[in-house]
Amino acid sequence: MNSRAPYAENPAASRGRLHPEPPSASRSPFRRDADRIIHSTAFRRLKHKTQVFVFHEGDHYRTRLTHTLEVTQIARALARPLGLDEDLAEALALAHDLGHPPFGHAGERALDACLADFGGFDHNAQTLRTVTATERRYPNFDGLNLTWETLEGIVKHNGPLTGPDGKPAGKYRESGVPQAILDFNAAYDLALWSHAGAEAQAAAIADDIAYDAHDLDDGLRADLFALGDLSDVPVIGGLLREVRDQYPGIDAARVTHELVRRLIGRLIEDVVSESTRRVSAAAPMSSDEVRAAGTAVIGFSPMMASTDRAIKEFLWTNMYRHPRVLGVLTDAEEVVRKLFARFFVQPQDMPGEWAQGLEGTDARARRVADFIAGMTDGYALAEHDRLFPKTSAGFCDSARSQKPTKP
Repeated sequence: MNSRAPYAENPAASRGRLHPEPPSASRSPFRRDADRIIHSTAFRRLKHKTQVFVFHEGDHYRTRLTHTLEVTQIARALARPLGLDEDLAEALALAHDLGHPPFGHAGERALDACLADFGGFDHNAQTLRTVTATERRYPNFDGLNLTWETLEGIVKHNGPLTGPDGKPAGKYRESGVPQAILDFNAAYDLALWSHAGAEAQAAAIADDIAYDAHDLDDGLRADLFALGDLSDVPVIGGLLREVRDQYPGIDAARVTHELVRRLIGRLIEDVVSESTRRVSAAAPMSSDEVRAAGTAVIGFSPMMASTDRAIKEFLWTNMYRHPRVLGVLTDAEEVVRKLFARFFVQPQDMPGEWAQGLEGTDARARRVADFIAGMTDGYALAEHDRLFPKTSAGFCDSARSQKPTKP
């Protein structure tokens, strides 16, 4: 077990839960949070939600679940040498994608367009709704009743949402902070103006590391680009030459696995080194001092941050915007749009519990979005087939054999 740094979150000093509960006799509050997330319905659904490739394309590509498990491993690998609370870092990594709708970012774009007149759709806000409202497992409250530190990290892992004056900041500067976050914050203040604790920052950068490495792996597996195309990408090109020099003549699949393995290691080592430097300079003696530091204490070095941007630019051009990917995602967006329009006009087409208590168009739009966001890819396609039997999405025929899962 690692020695806890003074700036790490101390589970014994947690700010507690919105709904008071007796402590666990055998688990810390953060371990309990992680366990609740693992046992949630939303977590299980991640198995059938896709990252980039729609699920019918094969079993070997990342799903939201496998991606989440990889992020969790990396988050713990960062937390351990930095003396952070590993259970909290794990809980935040496990929860970070719970709000994503079916069909990856295509589903999110479609829902955001559908909700343009109702505050839009934001997967981070939807994750908060999932763990505070739509999960209904306990007799005394909705949601999972996670600790303040976990909820704060879910909302603020990418930085403050507002300035000290309460005005939206960062990516919310133009669109405004999602209403779901503002509503919950009014009931349980998450200090939206400050950075989150170091564990949340570690989970956020673990997500970046996982995306960089594993989307490269999936893109190579799918033949969207070749190993040779990576030669000029910073760091990756050098790692590729290292592997080929050390293991001449090995097959491309082994080269890919070794390249991905080394890239993850290099990125983790950089974050640990840079974060150690930042912590030493800032010298925070508590987690609250981390929040008040005014900048992230966990991050890439300037050189590796530039590399991270270069990798993402390569993936954007060669993977996310590849015609083969775009064609399928266009079909997926159409499925989401049609489902939203149908349920908004005819909410009785949703299961009984979802169709009840809908007073006002705003409440109806948000309920429909909650319902669709909880769908797996297979269930969304099954609902599309049920409601629009004379039409089909371009990829529906090859996907129908998958067993659907209701939200």
